[in-house]
Amino acid sequence: MTTVNVAVIGVGNCVSSLVQGVEYYRGGDAPGLRHPVCAGYAISDVRFTAAFDVNAAKLGRDLSEAIWTPPNNARAFAAVPYLGVPVVNGILADGVGPDSADLVDPRGASSGATELTPEEVAAHLAATGTHVVLNFLPTGAQQATERYARAALDAGCAFVNCMPAVLARSPQWRRRFAEAGLPLLGDDLKSSFGATLLHRALVDALTASGVRLGGGHQLLGGGNMDFVNLQDASRMASKKATKVTGAGSAAHVGAQYIPFMEDRKVAYIRLDGEGFGGSPLEVELRMVVEDSPSAAGNALDAVRHAKAAMDQGVGGLLEEVSATLMKAV
Repeated sequence: MTTVNVAVIGVGNCVSSLVQGVEYYRGGDAPGLRHPVCAGYAISDVRFTAAFDVNAAKLGRDLSEAIWTPPNNARAFAAVPYLGVPVVNGILADGVGPDSADLVDPRGASSGATELTPEEVAAHLAATGTHVVLNFLPTGAQQATERYARAALDAGCAFVNCMPAVLARSPQWRRRFAEAGLPLLGDDLKSSFGATLLHRALVDALTASGVRLGGGHQLLGGGNMDFVNLQDASRMASKKATKVTGAGSAAHVGAQYIPFMEDRKVAYIRLDGEGFGGSPLEVELRMVVEDSPSAAGNALDAVRHAKAAMDQGVGGLLEEVSATLMKAV
């Protein structure tokens, strides 16, 4: 059994929690982890080999340092040693939205760094021995996601799309990964315990009891960069598409940036329906959770499944795994 060599795209809060999680669970089982061993690989088998970002403040830093660099504000729960993985300037394209302009210095303008081409990204992935590319670009970065996916194909890497960009839902991209014999997972990572999971559980419980659902909503608030990006209506539209698919019901979805909450997320879920005899029924739920750590567990499962599929020579969309770990397939 080999290691699972992972490249991360976008060194934000989710990657911070992911990198910390590998250290936290390296010694074995502990609370909060569903699968200490997944697809034959332990947490200690996961290692980071490459990291890409466009924020000048993070470029050139070791991944172990960049995860603490603002605007990151994820909770610290593990000490991360020096990893020997420098953050390199990646592909900008549409990766930085207008609402992020005051918080991110893109293209490394202040450092003089230049943006990589997909061919250069592919060369870096190959040189670092990367097996799986993990996409944590901001919501709405469709063009950048596709360029990184092309680089992954050229480098012979599996691709895990943790964001709402349309990739695993695209027949074209499914075909390209299948023809290359490389695994593809996506789109839009579920949290291990988040609003989508609870919303879907409520829908399933009510419909199993014969309730006919009517309206409903899912209102979200948080203080991390994901919520900054979601203030852009066009970027919010792609998030809503996967949220509604993952929740299993038609509902209004809204998101509000609340700076003081930092990486915490609050979710208000409401469902309306008709029960026995047409009697009205209302369900309301409020939850507060640390946003990024809740996503890291499923990300660890995704990269291990992707590497196991590579070991077995399985390419194309991993439908069953994607249906379990992602909001939209």
